[in-house]
Amino acid sequence: MKKKLILESGEVFHGTGFGTNADTEGEVVFNTGMTGYQELLSDPSYAGQIVCMTYPLIGNYGINRDDYESIEPAIKGLIVKEICDLPSNFRSLLSLDEFFKAKNLSGISGIDTRRLTRLIRDKGTVKGKIVNAEADEKSVVEELSSITFPTDQVINVSTKSSYASPGRGFKVVLVDFGSKNGILRELNQRDCDVTVVSQNVTAQDIMLMAPDGVMLSNGPGDPQDVPHAQEMIRGILGKVPIFGICLGHQLISLACGAKTYKLKFGHRGGNHPVLDLKSNKVAITSQNHGYAVDQESLKNTDLEETHIALNDRTNEGVRHKIHPCFSVQYHPEASPGPEDANYLFDEFIDLMEKFKSQEPRTKNQDYA
Repeated sequence: MKKKLILESGEVFHGTGFGTNADTEGEVVFNTGMTGYQELLSDPSYAGQIVCMTYPLIGNYGINRDDYESIEPAIKGLIVKEICDLPSNFRSLLSLDEFFKAKNLSGISGIDTRRLTRLIRDKGTVKGKIVNAEADEKSVVEELSSITFPTDQVINVSTKSSYASPGRGFKVVLVDFGSKNGILRELNQRDCDVTVVSQNVTAQDIMLMAPDGVMLSNGPGDPQDVPHAQEMIRGILGKVPIFGICLGHQLISLACGAKTYKLKFGHRGGNHPVLDLKSNKVAITSQNHGYAVDQESLKNTDLEETHIALNDRTNEGVRHKIHPCFSVQYHPEASPGPEDANYLFDEFIDLMEKFKSQEPRTKNQDYA
C-alpha cells in the first residue's frame, strides 16, 4: 500500500506502508542505532513519537520474545529506508510487519531517511503524519499545525498499580515514569528486592516502605509536566539514596532548583560518547531524550555536574553535594546499546551500603 509522510513544515515523503493501514501522527525524531529496533519499539520513552531509523535496513533479525522493554509499545510509528520481509535469526518469531499488524501500528518504508534526518537536524524536531497516498497534503499540514503535544504521557505509560520483583538484597523502590525492563533486570541481577510503584507515588508512601534506595526511571515527554514527582523527590532527598536515569535525572535536577530545556533534535541511539569529569574516562552510551538540564542553572544548586556529552557538551550527569543522590541522562542498562556505563548500578549498591552503615542518629528520620 502506498503511503506518505507529511511534515508540519510542508515536506512530503512518498513510500510504502507496513503494519496497519491506519493513519498515525506524532513528533518525528531520529535514532542512530544500527540494531535494537525491538527494544526501541517497546521503550515507553518513545510515547507519542514517530521514529526515523538512520540505519538503512531494519527488521533483518525479526521480533523475538526476549527483547521487549515493555509489554505494549507506546511508539506512534516507524520510518525506515528498507524493511526486511524475511528475517533470519534463530530467535525470530515474527517479522517487523507482522508485529506492527499485531500491535495495530503503522510504519512507512522506502523513503529517503538521510534527507529526513538532515531536515530534522537543520530545522529541529517536527510534527508529522503517516497517511494514505491520496490524502490531501495541504489539509494534513493545517491539521498538524493546530495539534499540541500531549502532556500526560508519563501518566499513560506508568504502571497503574504497584508490583514486586522479589530478591534477597537491598530493598529498592523503582518509581515507574515509563521504565524499561532493562532497569529492573539490572537491579534483579544484583539481587535487589524491588517494588515498582506508579509515577504518582508520594514521599510518605515511599518512606513507609522503608527502602534502602530509590530508583527514578526513564520516561517520555517534558519533565516539567510532572511537578508532583519533583515534590516527591524533595520529600525523600537525604532520607534514602537516590539514583535517577534519563527523565529521573531531569526530575532530580528540577527538584533541586535547576532548569531544563528542549534540545533541537534530541539524543537517540546507542553510540553517544559521554565524558566522566571525575575519572576523565569516556563511555559510549545508549540515549533517548529530547530534553536536557541547563548547565548554567546548576551553579545555583547543591548539584555538581559529573558527566557531559562529547558531541554537543550538554549535561549528562549530576551528583548532590550533600545528600546520597546521583543521576545520569543516558541509559546505563543499555537495552539496546553498549554496556560501558553498567557499573553505575554497582555504584548505586555501594551508595546504599554506605548509607546503611551510618549510625541511625546521623540519618534524617522525619518520614512525613
